[in-house]
Amino acid sequence: MIQIGVDIGGSHISSAQILWNGKSAEITEFHEADIDTFRSTSELIADWSAVIRGSIGSQKDIRIGIAMPGPFDYSNGISLIKDQGKLKSLFGLSVKKLLSESLKIDSKHIVFSNDAEAFLAGESLAGAGRDFQSSIGLTLGTGLGSAIKIRQVVKDGKLWTAPFRDGIAEDYLGTAWFKTYALQKFGLKLAGVKDLLAVDLDREIADCVFAQFGETLGEFLSFYVIRLQCEGVVLGGKITRAADRFLPYTKAYLDKVDYPVEIKISELEEKASLIGACLPFIPEG
Repeated sequence: MIQIGVDIGGSHISSAQILWNGKSAEITEFHEADIDTFRSTSELIADWSAVIRGSIGSQKDIRIGIAMPGPFDYSNGISLIKDQGKLKSLFGLSVKKLLSESLKIDSKHIVFSNDAEAFLAGESLAGAGRDFQSSIGLTLGTGLGSAIKIRQVVKDGKLWTAPFRDGIAEDYLGTAWFKTYALQKFGLKLAGVKDLLAVDLDREIADCVFAQFGETLGEFLSFYVIRLQCEGVVLGGKITRAADRFLPYTKAYLDKVDYPVEIKISELEEKASLIGACLPFIPEG
């Protein structure tokens, strides 16, 4: 049996064969493509299928694990995405059935999981979270993804809508916060977080923004790592590329509340979700 891990995002798809040896995962036949997710149902399924077929190759006995953003009925493989614009043509449809027919694979051999859940599962199996029995995984980017692991069980944390300060968590822990804060505080217009790393930007301004973000992340994490008695935190997503600039402030905040939990940055990066999506097919132990 060959396991195929697939990660579908708002504008991208990647897939690969996942070879699991009990302690680590080897990724082969990696394929990826940028996808116009505003296209019709038939065009989307055709585009996705083309990439997945590249990873399948000539293999016959396969299982496919797919990491998808929500909202999504993961058990039944039905898309519930309608207000985000992207993937809108799939609303209410069985993506499982459509891919099963397109790839000519029994639908029972296709499973879906939340993308943040797959990220933490992958890091827990073969990456930065492998030594944690209990952990929180956050993906920091345009939005906030979250998952929680307790022993062998990994679940979508759904923390992006968690009440926090004057709004919800995603208001303070995504790319939009950086843009808003930099503009309001310094009159600085940012296209993204990477602008704060530009060599010609005033270092003091960048340090101030990252310090504020780091402390905010520490405050947010403190509620959950203490409540869940987590051994560690695994961070992924594009914002973590600047982790050395904000993570010291996150750790300092957690030290202040007397819960200095270990925080690790993703080792597998975008490959984590490919591995984690195959968790249902990986034998326990």
